Amino acid sequence: MISTAKRLEGIGEYYFSQKLRAIDELNRQGKQIINLGIGSPDMPPHPDVIKTLQEESAKPNVHAYQNYKGSPVLREAIAAWYTTWYNITLNAGTEILPLIGSKEGIMHICMTYINEGDDVYVPNPGYPTYRSAARLAGGHIVEYTLEEKNNWLPDLEALAKQIAGSKKQQSARLLFVNYPHMPTGQLPTHSFFESLVAFAKANNVLIVHDNPYSFILNDHPESILSVAGAKDVAVELNSLSKSQNMAGWRVGMLCGAQERIDEVLRFKSNMDSGMFLPVQLAAAKALTLGQDWYDSLNTMYRNRREKVFALLQLLDCSFSVQQAGMFVWAKIPASYKDGYALSDEVLHNAGVFITPGGIFGDAGNHYIRVSLCCTEQKIQESIERVKASLKGKK
Repeated sequence: MISTAKRLEGIGEYYFSQKLRAIDELNRQGKQIINLGIGSPDMPPHPDVIKTLQEESAKPNVHAYQNYKGSPVLREAIAAWYTTWYNITLNAGTEILPLIGSKEGIMHICMTYINEGDDVYVPNPGYPTYRSAARLAGGHIVEYTLEEKNNWLPDLEALAKQIAGSKKQQSARLLFVNYPHMPTGQLPTHSFFESLVAFAKANNVLIVHDNPYSFILNDHPESILSVAGAKDVAVELNSLSKSQNMAGWRVGMLCGAQERIDEVLRFKSNMDSGMFLPVQLAAAKALTLGQDWYDSLNTMYRNRREKVFALLQLLDCSFSVQQAGMFVWAKIPASYKDGYALSDEVLHNAGVFITPGGIFGDAGNHYIRVSLCCTEQKIQESIERVKASLKGKK
């Protein structure tokens, strides 16, 4: 009998992988579901980025294996991007590692630093991949709860007590953080990042800061690496998926001290053979785009967000209008048991899929998350469908 490895125990199929199959089945039945669940940009990259890919991939000498550390052209472009937008100087040769998507980087980091049973601190609510990747690497998940009353920021004093209460002796613990935060849209401040770096130094923690949303509906992108001494205790993941509309291209990056980059490369170089060079060169082009690109992107998302606010008001949800990122996080009415109940009702009665907040941890049970990766027309249609379904309830 063939059985799966023990490391898969407790690891289910990714929620959206399952849900998309269910939505596909409803569509086959003629339901025409509007998907407001997943944060996959629905617009293409800049035309110059696509043109670069086309031109470079037509060349005869670009189809071989590539440098495991990525093309120098891409690494230089990442360094320049960090200087321009985050006011940070990175050594392109030693402090940057291109990734086949930042989700890949989460797994690489876990496999590089986690020993069997090591504590790994993950936010609740938070991106589910932090939990699953750490568990696959053998880590022991320790959740730290984020609450609306604390502006979805960690209680560092309580977290320090959690760490002090652990009897495990470890050379490094991983602490996953993610600001602008997904799913709540909470923005960071520089003073928060300073507190976080000081906390990491005092508690022997390696911070893994996941930073893919800093350009979406946010005029002041922040990086934890802007804090003095941050490279001693932190690495940062970033991505072109959201800010450049390149989710399917799978281009991300890990930034940090040379020692950290070299350590992760020891694992990563055994997992893949580099990224297609034309994709890297097109990504480098994308990183040169100016303020006009981000302004146009955010104008679109801002208009969509206004319509999502109207949808959420119909559902009697409460929410902050100051959120960043490509989602809106909202608290459900007390009349619903949890976000799953509201999500299922809207799906089956209105043909609109909205993500239940509980998939991000039980601290999200009384919330839902709505994606902005859908046209204004589709969001308006969702509003009309929900209006009709609410009339039907009466």
